Amino acid sequence: MKIKLAKLLFFLIPIAVLSQEKGNFNGGFESNSQWYLNDTGLKDEFDNPTVHPEDPLRSNNYLFLNYKYKNWTAGFQAESFQEKALLNMNPKYKGTNVATYFVQYKNEKVDVTLGYFYEQFGSGLLFRGWEDRALGINNALRGGRIIYKPTKYVTFKSIYGQQRTGFDVAQSKIYGLDFELGLSDILKYETTDLSIGFSYIGRDEKSTIDNPKFNSLTNGFAGRLSFNHNAFYMSTEYDYKSKDAVVQVTDQIDNRLIKPGSALLLNLGYAKKGFGVDASFRRLENMSFFSERSAKGNTFNDRIMNFIPSLTKQQHYNLANIYVYQSQPNVILSDVDLVKAGEIGGQVDLFYDFKKGSTLGGKNGMKVALNVSNWNALSGKFYIFNPQDYKTDFFGFGKRYFTDYNVEITKKWNNKWQSVFSYVNQYYNKKLIEETAGEVRTNIIAAEATYKFTPTRSIRMVGEHMWADYDKKNWAGSTVEFNFNSKLSMYVSDLYNYGNDVDFLQNHYYNIGGAFRKKSTRIALNYGRQRGGLVCVGGVCRLVPESSGVSISLNTSF
Repeated sequence: MKIKLAKLLFFLIPIAVLSQEKGNFNGGFESNSQWYLNDTGLKDEFDNPTVHPEDPLRSNNYLFLNYKYKNWTAGFQAESFQEKALLNMNPKYKGTNVATYFVQYKNEKVDVTLGYFYEQFGSGLLFRGWEDRALGINNALRGGRIIYKPTKYVTFKSIYGQQRTGFDVAQSKIYGLDFELGLSDILKYETTDLSIGFSYIGRDEKSTIDNPKFNSLTNGFAGRLSFNHNAFYMSTEYDYKSKDAVVQVTDQIDNRLIKPGSALLLNLGYAKKGFGVDASFRRLENMSFFSERSAKGNTFNDRIMNFIPSLTKQQHYNLANIYVYQSQPNVILSDVDLVKAGEIGGQVDLFYDFKKGSTLGGKNGMKVALNVSNWNALSGKFYIFNPQDYKTDFFGFGKRYFTDYNVEITKKWNNKWQSVFSYVNQYYNKKLIEETAGEVRTNIIAAEATYKFTPTRSIRMVGEHMWADYDKKNWAGSTVEFNFNSKLSMYVSDLYNYGNDVDFLQNHYYNIGGAFRKKSTRIALNYGRQRGGLVCVGGVCRLVPESSGVSISLNTSF
């Protein structure tokens, strides 16, 4: 406790002293708490009631303070998890402590940070440090970062540190260099933006096994190109990770399989008023990257070094998020029916606005959005017995992981009524994605209508239905949300798994809640059931168990 207080005072005292001078002080506080109830109506597949957590009252709390004085900024984040973190969060999040702290000096050419920092090279496929509290991710580096911009078109970055894990750091050293050059400024292009970039990341971790056949230092290299001209844009990136031990099961490292990894990303698009098309292609091979080898496969996103989101439509309907795709960068050589070394695929988005006064647009116009995504395993030769090995085809498509087709039509009827109709068709290979069994095909329809009583008062009604041919089968869902004004809103919702083949699993997942906002403060209260499965933010997911309870969240900044 004395050490914790010393750390806190080390940063509070300089901030308090500097606050007597001219400067800018800001911060915030976030609290997410839940009281888990003993809900005997929720049962597992063996007709046993869902296990009630040992500590039913849990809370995740974050206090962050920053002070800026001229070119200097100092700050810290304190975190408290009482009695424990929310269910299925990283068990390393426990107790109260100073989680991150930093001191930064920045002017037009130089940016130097000591302490904890976040950074991203290129798209993040090779390296990204970021925080997402809903997912329980905070993989900041503790060390130092230097950003140098000798001209407006040249940027150098250099990083060194150890990655955060809980309130400690991983047992490895991370080194990084990044260079970006704006060619359009050099070539004096006026309507074209052209840039190139190169990155290096090194992770140095001494192996805990005897006579390792791989180096302690794993090197990653990347090159990227970005091009924009008028309404057209294009970017591409290639990443390479040097040979390293392939970890197929968490905490199990051996010398049987030593392989490199790689990633290729391509994005193309065209956008103008009323029309847009965007296409992405990605190929991953053995591209999971952790600050400690043994962390590979953990379910808490702990010690993850790179950012590999699923490139599919980010669904905002509840039923469309039951069978959600997760990117597949890992290697598994389990049996002849379960082998994979990565993924290959992509998605295409198309947007079109029918003009006001046109045949389909009518008086107020109409918007149509189409999305198609498809992801497959890499094809090649796989050897699951001694010795384990594989050789992939670079542009070969193996067994299908996931496919979805999405149509969304938004229509404004008048100044008060607006409606949205959506159709989703999905294929989900549960055996390959979750490494369990089965394949699921779904058809989902969703319709919503919003009525505005006044500019700040409205009601929104949503109805959803999913037909599924496997697993939990059919679902129905509905939501009603009422906004009293710009400050206060309430909602009630229900998801009903009426089609489940097992009677005692035909559950209602009901919720009722509301939120109040005043200036920069928001407080929300909710009572109901949490459907077990994946919770995803920006294409990255975490697994949550079924639960029932009362939750309250508070978020404020100053």
